[in-house]
Amino acid sequence: MEDLSKKIKEHNDKLKEVKREVQKGIVGQGKVIDSVLKCLACNGHVLLESVPGLAKTLLVRLLTETVDRAKFQRIQFTPDLLPSDIIGVTVYEEKRGFYTI
Repeated sequence: MEDLSKKIKEHNDKLKEVKREVQKGIVGQGKVIDSVLKCLACNGHVLLESVPGLAKTLLVRLLTETVDRAKFQRIQFTPDLLPSDIIGVTVYEEKRGFYTI
């Protein structure tokens, strides 16, 4: 149990350090930074959508510089491009009895 507590503390300390580094370049986006870090801690992907000028690209670039093995890819959305065009959709295949992407 002590090993688990130690690992949790180590990971928590690393996340706090990453947050501090990112906040050196971005002011006023604490909730967004927290949400992105939670997703990364869970090994997830992040799709940031918002109006122009809220430092989305800067946030991702700062994270890429701060986090080891992080990969940065930016997709410029257009009015006719939907999130499903990027992440796909789930389709139920009745004959097979399960969902596919």
